[in-house]
Amino acid sequence: MAALWLLGFGSGLPLMLTGQTLQAWLTAEHAPRAQIAAMASVGLAYTLKFAWAPLLDRFRLPLLGRRRGWVLVFQLGLVAAIAAMSLVDPVRDAGAMVAIALAIAVLSASQDVVFDAYMTDVLAPHERAAGSSVSLVGYRTAMLVSTSLAFVLADRVAWPVIWLTMAGFMVIGLAGTALAEEAPAARPPRTLAQSVVLPVADLWRRYRGGAFVVLGFTAIYRFGDYFSQPLVITFLRDGVGFDFTEIAVAYKLLGFAGIVVGGTLSGALVARFGMRRMLIAFGALSAVTHLAYAWLAIAGKSMVVLCIAVACDQTANAMVAAAFVAFLMSVCSPAVSATQFALLTALSSVGHRVFGPLAANVVAAIGWAGYFAVCAALVVPGIALAGRATRIAEGEPAGAPVR
Repeated sequence: MAALWLLGFGSGLPLMLTGQTLQAWLTAEHAPRAQIAAMASVGLAYTLKFAWAPLLDRFRLPLLGRRRGWVLVFQLGLVAAIAAMSLVDPVRDAGAMVAIALAIAVLSASQDVVFDAYMTDVLAPHERAAGSSVSLVGYRTAMLVSTSLAFVLADRVAWPVIWLTMAGFMVIGLAGTALAEEAPAARPPRTLAQSVVLPVADLWRRYRGGAFVVLGFTAIYRFGDYFSQPLVITFLRDGVGFDFTEIAVAYKLLGFAGIVVGGTLSGALVARFGMRRMLIAFGALSAVTHLAYAWLAIAGKSMVVLCIAVACDQTANAMVAAAFVAFLMSVCSPAVSATQFALLTALSSVGHRVFGPLAANVVAAIGWAGYFAVCAALVVPGIALAGRATRIAEGEPAGAPVR
């Protein structure tokens, strides 16, 4: 569990460096808005990571094993790429800056693929909820470091120093790689073509027609949560009237506390009451948190209601995320877990990546309170399917060898 926290930290640190932190740097350097907005496309690496995941299932490096060997390579690449950002001027060297940002995103997405596969392979069924909770807390801690700490430093030191500091924090992830034990050996696909075909064929072999239920549940369980994400900050700033300092205090302090509490509770509750019950309960709690934002929309600017909404939202989000990751691990096979997990997480993000742009239309049509009520309603189909999906997933022990 200590290794998973450290590896989770190393996995979460680069994410915001090419997101909010990069936006802050470009803003401070007075880069054109069009350039700042265009950098959002760098995040496509996280959506498309399934495209090269078969390579990480198929090939093994000559050191540290199939999973830890790749993690080490990507971590060292990230140290170099993040440090390299300190050498460029984001306005005068825009091309170099974009290339380095893209390298960070690709290396980070690749590290996520292997780390998710490592967790899937190394955790026993009764450890999955706790393992996913611990890694989630490490992941979110790193996100806090790469945003809040970077913003505080930005008022005191030059940006090259900040990038070098963030590169230094990757040592925490390297410590996790050194501490971790390699996952049990599983026979990898014999050919690259097989590594592309086997992940889908394996799901069908184990679940038959039930595979459609598992995939459907994966796509819709977090649909409402993801559909709410594109406009939450816009709602708080423009819809209700909070300034960025008030939002930062609520999100960075209460939000982080909620993540720690929710992540810790999730692992304990799933172990005590089972995944099926907790996926249903956590889903219901998630729907209620969307209604808390609808309450805020009706109440207007109220710091008390904001704190309640953010604390509930982040706690429920951590609970749902940890339990859902444990479910995804339960349906993956060790031989092709990197590809399967990458495919499943890409499918689960359609509420944000595919349908997120429609959120503005919903707000324009029915207002902010109606929008969050819709987000709450979108959680219900996933809750309804949770029982059936978990029964199918438990029909055969996860990790059965691929034939």
